[in-house]
Amino acid sequence: MKKKNQNKKKHTVQITTGIVLFVLAVVYLAFGIYFKSHFLFRTTINGLDSSGQSISQVEDEISDEIDSYVLTLEERDGKSETINGKDISIAPQFDGSLEELLKEQNAFGWIVSVFREQEYSIETMVSYDEEKLADALAKLECMDEENQVSPVNAQISDYSETEGYTIVPAEYGSTVNTEVFSEKVKNAVANLDEKLSMEETGCYIDPEITESTQSIVDAADKLNRYVNARITYDFGNKTEVVDASVIKDWLSVSDNMEVMIDADKAASYIKELASSYNTAGREKTLKMTNGGTVTVPGGSYGWKIDQSAEKEKLLADIESGEIVEREPEYSQRANSHGENDYGNTYVEINLTTQHLYFYKEGALVVSTDFVSGKVAEGNDTPTGAYFINSKETERTLKGPDYESFVNYWMPFNGDVGMHDATWRSSFGGQIYLRSGSHGCINLPLSAAKTIFANIEVGDPVLVFQTEPTPDVTITVSPETIITEIDSIGPVTLESATIMATIRNQYNALSEEDKAKVTNYGIFTADEATLAELQAAQPQ
Repeated sequence: MKKKNQNKKKHTVQITTGIVLFVLAVVYLAFGIYFKSHFLFRTTINGLDSSGQSISQVEDEISDEIDSYVLTLEERDGKSETINGKDISIAPQFDGSLEELLKEQNAFGWIVSVFREQEYSIETMVSYDEEKLADALAKLECMDEENQVSPVNAQISDYSETEGYTIVPAEYGSTVNTEVFSEKVKNAVANLDEKLSMEETGCYIDPEITESTQSIVDAADKLNRYVNARITYDFGNKTEVVDASVIKDWLSVSDNMEVMIDADKAASYIKELASSYNTAGREKTLKMTNGGTVTVPGGSYGWKIDQSAEKEKLLADIESGEIVEREPEYSQRANSHGENDYGNTYVEINLTTQHLYFYKEGALVVSTDFVSGKVAEGNDTPTGAYFINSKETERTLKGPDYESFVNYWMPFNGDVGMHDATWRSSFGGQIYLRSGSHGCINLPLSAAKTIFANIEVGDPVLVFQTEPTPDVTITVSPETIITEIDSIGPVTLESATIMATIRNQYNALSEEDKAKVTNYGIFTADEATLAELQAAQPQ
């Protein structure tokens, strides 16, 4: 009995299942047949919900929408204008596109459409009068040129001490791109769009350069790097600074955002520096050893800025935003930036007194008479401030009418220099007037040797003339005489000139100052030695 009931229940279930499947099959087929003539679920055509609608229903809905169609144009600055469909004779136009869409859909795949959207856009569903549309566009306020504001590119501001260079934002204006605008309106009408954002659809002519354009961002960064540079020139007791206050006037930006430094303005600045700080070729003021002050004419000696090299260096410092303190590039250097560029190491050559002093780091090393250029034949030694150009030993000096061997050669002005003159037995006085050199400074051998051993290439030589004082004895300090006595060294016949000078200097001292010459006894012994040497000479 129990088994019989179980069979009965099983049979009932099978019948029920069969009925359900049959019903589902009927429903599936019914919907499949239905969607042969209707659009699937979740179908949108030109923005209209066409789900389950037939072609005629879609056409009716489109026609209803077209009859009341108005396109709203959303303009910049919150303004808006409209184009009424009736003004452009808008009308439905069905050319079989809906039928083609219906044929293409899979009617028996309707179940899938429940979960997936189908969106279609057909331009040929709407017709309008293109001339009327063009006329409607022309009548819009936004198309009136008087109402349009031209766009302005973003710009870089003038330099500000607090903010440097900043980017001034672009002004977008309201100039309509007529061609783009016309196309966008046509597309909107064809799709029955109710709104058209002219901003979002690119209907305006925008600035070519905005504040986010990389070229202007890079240009502003470069300008700020340049004005952040600070170059402090060291001129010893003075400085000159090139910073933003100067650099800003040298900078410019081209239309394509290329930053340029005006090299000509930089060159002009350096030229002004050279005019202020170059000392080469300028007169020097010298406090002479024997007292008084003399003006040494301009010569080659002195500071000279290498303007071309410094311009390149300065531009490179600015471009890299350097903060540096340095000297300018020099083509020629001197000893000091102080009151006198020759410092405290120099040769003092007085052509009038025919006497020379050589100071090294402020200490007197040599004091000696000399013979300069022969005035009678126009071979005057040139005055001026010069450099020691080179140093040579055992050199034969040659000219059109002479050939002279010297042990120590120290040129300072071309072929003019200091050297020993062993062929001379006396120096100083008026010898140079009629028996002078070809322009060089002839020195006693011992003096030339001492100068040569202590002087360096580049050291200054100051050559000058003073008012003639033939009968006036030079007065110097006791300290100077002490140094001169120490510089005599082993006494030779050539020592006669310098020893005569020292004797005259000593005799001119007061009794009090004479007592300060602590090596006077050495000097008198040297005089005795010289007298013996002179007495031994053949008569």
